Parts: sequence; C-alpha cells; structure tokens
Amino acid sequence: MQQIRSQVTERAGLYELDAGSDVLDSPRYNHDIAPTQVQERTWNKWHITALWIGMSICVPTYTLGGVLTAYFGLSVGEALLAILLANIVVLIPLTLNAFAGTKYGIPFPVLLRSSFGIIGSNVPCLIRALVACGWFGIQTMFGGLAIHLFLGSIFEGWKALGGTGEVIGFMIFWTLNLWVVLRGAESIKWLETLSAPLLVAVGIGLLVWALPSVSLTELLAIPPKRPEGASVTGYFMAGLTAMVGFWATLSLNIPDFSRYAKSQKDQILGQIFGLPLTMFLFAALGVVMTAASVKLVGVTVSDPVSLIGHIQSPGWVALAMALIIIATLSTNTAANIVSPTNDFQNLAPKLIGRTTAVILTGLVGLALMGHELLKKLGLLISDVSLETVYSNWLLGYSSLLGPIAGIMVVDYFIIKKQRLDLAGLYRDDVYPAWNWHGFIAFGVPVALTLMSLGSSAFNWFYSYGWFTGSALGGMIYYGLCSWRSPQVATAKTPT
Repeated sequence: MQQIRSQVTERAGLYELDAGSDVLDSPRYNHDIAPTQVQERTWNKWHITALWIGMSICVPTYTLGGVLTAYFGLSVGEALLAILLANIVVLIPLTLNAFAGTKYGIPFPVLLRSSFGIIGSNVPCLIRALVACGWFGIQTMFGGLAIHLFLGSIFEGWKALGGTGEVIGFMIFWTLNLWVVLRGAESIKWLETLSAPLLVAVGIGLLVWALPSVSLTELLAIPPKRPEGASVTGYFMAGLTAMVGFWATLSLNIPDFSRYAKSQKDQILGQIFGLPLTMFLFAALGVVMTAASVKLVGVTVSDPVSLIGHIQSPGWVALAMALIIIATLSTNTAANIVSPTNDFQNLAPKLIGRTTAVILTGLVGLALMGHELLKKLGLLISDVSLETVYSNWLLGYSSLLGPIAGIMVVDYFIIKKQRLDLAGLYRDDVYPAWNWHGFIAFGVPVALTLMSLGSSAFNWFYSYGWFTGSALGGMIYYGLCSWRSPQVATAKTPT
C-alpha cells in the first residue's frame, strides 16, 4: 500500500525523499525533476572536473580572446587576465548555488521554487532556458561545420555542397546532441569523462603546431584597439563582465549537475580543478592560434574549425574534425540542453516529460539559428555575423541573470539558512505560488540596467551588469525578507 505522506531521510549530510502520494500525485512532480536518491549521486570530483574540461574546451572559448581584443578594446595580456579573473569570480556563485543541489538532490527549477514561488519559478527558468537554447544553436552551428569539413575530407564531392553541406551537418549534429541527452545523466557523465583527455590532447597538439609560427613577445606587445590615452578600467570591467556572463547561465543551473555529486567536497574541488585554468589555457590557445594562422594557412582565422579546414592533408583534417565534434558535443549536451530540458518540464511536470522537453529545446535552438541557416542555404542575405551576435549577447544577458544568482544565494544561505522543506517544494501547500520578494528583487536591477542604456552618466551600471545586478538583487531580496516575514517555509525536517 502506497504511503500518504512523504518522508525525508538524511545520510551523511545528504537528504533524500521517499515520496508518498502527497508528492507523487502533485502536479509539480515528475520522475525527471524528482530529488536524486543518495545511491544515484555517483559523481566524484574527477567526474565534475571532467565535466568542466569538457564544457570549457569548445569553439566559443577559443574565440574569447579575439572577442575581447576586437570588441572590448583590450590588449592580449589584458584579455587573458580578464578571462582568468572572470572564471575565478564565477566560481563563487557556482559553488554556492551547487550546495542545495548536492544536499537535497534537486535540480535548478525546483530550487527556484524557494525564492520565486512554486509557479513563479517558471519566469526565471524560461529566461535561463531561452539563453541556453540560443547557445545550443550556436554550438550546433560549429559542430555542424565540423561535420561538414569531416565529410568533405573523406568524400571529395561533399565539398561542392558548400553552405548546404553545412546545414546538413548542423542537422546531423543537432540530432546527435538530442540522442545523448535522451539517454540520461550517466551518458553525459561518461561522455565528459572520456572526452576530457582527448580534448586536452587536441589543445596540446594545436599549440605544438602553432608555436613555431608566432612570437609570444610580439603578440603581447600588440597595442589595444581603444582610443589612445583612454583609461583601461572601463574597458577591462566591461570585458570582465562579459566573460563572467559566459558561465552566468551555469552559475544558476549548476544544481542540475551537483545533484549527482557524492558530497559537497567533490562538487567544490571538481569545479575548482576543472574551470578557471581550463578556460584560461584554451582561450590563450585561441589567441596564439589566431595570431599564428597567417603563417600557418595564409589568412587570419579566428576559430579552430575553419583553421583546421585550411589544412591540405585530408587525413589530419578528418582526425581533427572528429575530435572537435566530440569537444563540441561534450559542451553542448551538458551546458546547453540539460538545463532547458529541466526548465521546460517545470512548466507542467505531468504533461512535459524529458523526451518532450529535449525535443522542445532542440526546436527552439533550431528556430533561433534559422537566420544563419537560411544565409548558408543562400535564401537570405545579411551582414549580421554569428560572432557579433554572441559577443554582444554575453554582456546583455549576464545583466539579466546576475540578479537571479544573487537572489538564489541570499535565499538559501541567509534567509533559509540551508534548510528547505524537500517534499514541500513539490506541493502547493508549503511555498507560495508567487514569491513577490524575488520578483521585486529581480525587476529593480533589470529596470535600472535598461534605463542605464540611455544615460551616459549611468552606462557603467550596464557595463558592470552582472556585478551590479547580482549585488543589488541579493541586497533587495534580503531587505524585503527582513522587513516583512516572507511567506515561504524553511525545512520541517532536521538538518
């Protein structure tokens, strides 16, 4: 006979839910967003390290140095320093927001129910999901190009397809991504674990190939592309904010992965080992490779897929493209599909299962890349480049996501004191449907950011958007909760 009331038990600091009919019959629950059981939390620090290596070594990371020098007016040295500092900074919300996922086994949208309400959580979830779908489309574009070049190195006639071949490659890679995620978290874990050493080997190989063709001293001496005599502070902080924005999405939905961690120590060490140094080294590799590309292939090429495509040896091109396909697949599945899959399920857990949510993620990502795909098919003429879109996007969306990060940290650590009603997060009778404290704390920084765009005096608020947004959002949320006792519950179970 099925028990009526859910039970929560604790094992070595990790909590699990024995769901009763009160939760199982709730419209806020399904199996995919349910808390993981303790025996399901099998990821140690090396699995999490491999996860971050797999996500960090990707085409957009490779191009970050070029983005900062071309669009943000930084020198090469300043750009690399901004990348390193940004990834140290972003470790703070990453590790803090991962705590609840590890302790309670809950994914990102369920954790948001504490700070934004059971139904209100869908608003920040959908903001996060849209960004992830956009990145899914961008990464799939790079993966599709790699498949196109791979097939072109094997079948001579394939090259004649041009843009049509790239679109076919896009659809092949699109399908492959969805297939991996549909197989579940264990498939992602093993993909990341197996791909991490291969990706490190690719980076070393590219560096060995490029170093004889570039002078690092001359590279670091290249003057920045900003007005002569201009202060470096504003340019550097704008670039730093953009680089924080690169992982601003994961700093929110890291519980989607930390819910599988064996312990808090594993999730913390795994992120410290895997993120900052990998991002710095691969971005530095991109700077070196771009500088060396003129001597290597005769033209300046800013992404590794196109650069390797210029190599005249079909065998080396095929091998390199296969490894890049693996690299992009490991990034895309973990960073850009898992979160929106959970987010879309949060809308209506009884109606939207994992399969439906994965397909929905794929379709939104496909739609967002429709402009670029039509260009490649020759059906649309446009001067808007993919690189311009995501370099501008980095700064803009980080300003929107910063307040959410600040609110989540303050809610869990200060307001709730790391105590959540685990069963109550899946019902309608414990937490409010809408927590207006969260929405006010989110809305004020976003409104100020939008207003600052039209004011030269307050443009800094936008340029430093993630920092100003997260700090202000967290402070407003704390102030509202302290001023008036929030209508949200803390745990009714011992912690």
